[in-house]
Amino acid sequence: MSRYTRSLFIFRRDLRIHDNSGLNQALSTSGSVLPCFIFDPRQIDRHPYQSQPALAFMLESIAELQQAFLSAGSRLALYHTLPVDVVKAAVQQHQIEAVFVNRDYTPFSQKRDAELAQVCHDFNIDFHGVPDYLLTEPEQALKGDHSPYKVFTAFYNNARQLPVALPNALTQANFINSGHVSTVDLDEFVATVAPYTKVKAHSIPGGRNQALAILGQLHEQADYQSVRDYPCLDATSHLSAHLKFGSCSVREAYFAIVQALGAEHPLLRQLYWRDFFTHIAFHYPHVFGKSFNSQYDNVVWDNNLEIFQRWAEGTTGFPIVDAGMRELNASGFMHNRVRMIVASFLVKDLHISWRWGERYFAQHLVDYDPAVNNGNWQWAASTGCDAQPYFRIFNPWLQQQKFDADCLYIKHWLPELAGIPAKTLHQWASRHSGNAYPAPMVEHGLESNLAKQRYKSCSFFTPTE
Repeated sequence: MSRYTRSLFIFRRDLRIHDNSGLNQALSTSGSVLPCFIFDPRQIDRHPYQSQPALAFMLESIAELQQAFLSAGSRLALYHTLPVDVVKAAVQQHQIEAVFVNRDYTPFSQKRDAELAQVCHDFNIDFHGVPDYLLTEPEQALKGDHSPYKVFTAFYNNARQLPVALPNALTQANFINSGHVSTVDLDEFVATVAPYTKVKAHSIPGGRNQALAILGQLHEQADYQSVRDYPCLDATSHLSAHLKFGSCSVREAYFAIVQALGAEHPLLRQLYWRDFFTHIAFHYPHVFGKSFNSQYDNVVWDNNLEIFQRWAEGTTGFPIVDAGMRELNASGFMHNRVRMIVASFLVKDLHISWRWGERYFAQHLVDYDPAVNNGNWQWAASTGCDAQPYFRIFNPWLQQQKFDADCLYIKHWLPELAGIPAKTLHQWASRHSGNAYPAPMVEHGLESNLAKQRYKSCSFFTPTE
């Protein structure tokens, strides 16, 4: 006999039916389950950190999820309101006895789930937040004194010893058919409420079919470690957006990598970086807005808006930086090596706060994940945990010469440089005259020395465990 007669499952960052921990738990403990997705106005309406490419990816994934429900003889209920209002209506209209979600970890997510738990308590029904998004929960991978790790390698060595659950396919489909429920029409919603989410020409498409196609091609990542840093090769997996929105589970990704490439393949390490930054955001929520290491809140920033706009538009006169920013603006994606280069350049060459860069990436990345984006920016800015030491500053000229020697990536995204020899582009600081493409806007050596002086003037420490 089922524990609950009817339950509500709320999809969020888990846009799939198979290997969905919270959904499986709801189905196994309930006579029937009403599945829904809620367009929370606090997230779907315009706000400073909203990414249109990510929103477009999410809408594509929801459309495919809806088709999966239709194929199963059901329908995904869609709402555009606050989650607590959906719960109240579901209790009154469907007499639900429990609400299931997959657990999330940011301050906003925890506040939202606390509100859900409270309204469930008010109606005397159960609330379940089920672990699903990560390989390891924040309470699992801890040091001997039960405190969180602040250095990735130590975290990784601990976390990889913990078992990873095998993926579970959907075994029962006791869904309530929501065809008679008053819900948002997805096509109408996209057309009227979110018309600004047009997919850009180079965007990564959303949906589970795309995720499974990537997982099926992971054998092509055999040389990942040796080619991952070369942006012209486009040799990364492109799984990040699918993991962000859950069109495949992290467990499916983990075991697909193990099966295709082996249990020691470095691509697995990237999954644990995702866990690590999420754990940091959970245990130290002040990182959203402040430096992980508080002494670096004293770093002096110029925060010049005109200079920032040149960085954002890709007109700095540093070809590798500009190529990266134009890739981001055109596609919603940027190669990871180039992300590090442009972040270092903004913070340590242009002396603009990492918070400005964090927000710009949030607005443009198709794979925007608050914890991961924050962790990466604080790493580049030397303000975070296990961060790049402040005195190690990326030289954009050397990075360009090493990782795009023939300037293939640069010329792809900066077509105005197509006819200029790579050697000239590597010496652009002294050979830029007579071309419409701008001269370098700063001198790297001078600005990197200034950055070191500013960081050195702040008290600092380096964590050792």
